[in-house]
Amino acid sequence: MRRIRRTAGSLLCICLLLLNTGCWDNRDINHRSLPLVMGIAYHENLYQIVLQIPEPLESGISLKILTQTGKTINQAVDKISARMESSVDLLHLKVILVEKEYAQLGLSDSITTFMRSREISPKALVVICDEKLDTFFEHVKVSMAPKGTTLYDSFEKNAGWNPQMALTRIWQVYRSIHSYTRDVAIPVYKSGKSGTIDYTGSAIIKNGRMVGQITPEETLLFNSVNGLGTQGKIEVMNNASVLILSNSTRHRSRLVHNIPYLDIELTLKVSIVETKGTPTTKLIKDELQEVLLQRFEHLFDKILASKADILGVGQYFRNKLPRSELSHWRTDYLPRMKVKLKVNPVIQNEGNLKLS
Repeated sequence: MRRIRRTAGSLLCICLLLLNTGCWDNRDINHRSLPLVMGIAYHENLYQIVLQIPEPLESGISLKILTQTGKTINQAVDKISARMESSVDLLHLKVILVEKEYAQLGLSDSITTFMRSREISPKALVVICDEKLDTFFEHVKVSMAPKGTTLYDSFEKNAGWNPQMALTRIWQVYRSIHSYTRDVAIPVYKSGKSGTIDYTGSAIIKNGRMVGQITPEETLLFNSVNGLGTQGKIEVMNNASVLILSNSTRHRSRLVHNIPYLDIELTLKVSIVETKGTPTTKLIKDELQEVLLQRFEHLFDKILASKADILGVGQYFRNKLPRSELSHWRTDYLPRMKVKLKVNPVIQNEGNLKLS
């Protein structure tokens, strides 16, 4: 009798192990659709969702553009999935493309949804589309090579990205929504005339809402001050063009009579690419300093006008202000802030030219 019980118990354990293999809810990859780009718009209290799905063919890859509307993002995605022969899997989503009108209304709800969902990676890039989504995706489908990842490659740092473009991910936007002292800039694109997409600058995002825009040249300076690499960008001046090889920044902050002061020292290592006439090294350095200082002044004027701290300078005062005052950083302290930028150009390579 005891042997029978042991045998029955062993068989029961084996059956339970077979049921607990962990693969019962897996779907074969052939039965899943893996979109790389999601477009989001909001009109008349309905979300419009556009998915760009690459489909492998014997002769290459085709792009399928599917769109649906819904009261929520999940409802619209479910409608798309219900009309397909395979289920939609958002785990490999690389780019969230937001229509500009929706960005101006505010992205807080959508960004919170993405962070709460485990189906979308928080590392996905956020991009703003400066036109209707239908127009943009139709242009991409017709004009750009159907590699499947072409649109994503335009934003990827190791592919089509360049230093005058902002690079912002879902988790960074979410952090800025809940931060008193840090906002973000999101790149803005639209369809181009030569079969590509055009980069028009970066949107200033405050508390999840677009409140302004900066130019590509100002975005380059924004990236430099924030410590992002700007290698490869050519600065065109009156007498020369230089190639930025590397950059570094140092910050010094102080609070005097409740007025924040910040000194920023930006060091640029550059190489001379082209000259007009015979300018001296000093003249080239002076021109580079003048260009960047004027550009920074315009950039900071836009920051003050929008009361959005995209440079994150408030981070340097978190240990100087009580937490109760940090919530007033954008309204009380940022508008009174005094910033001094010092640019130190270092010419590392003069090419074949010897300048005095």
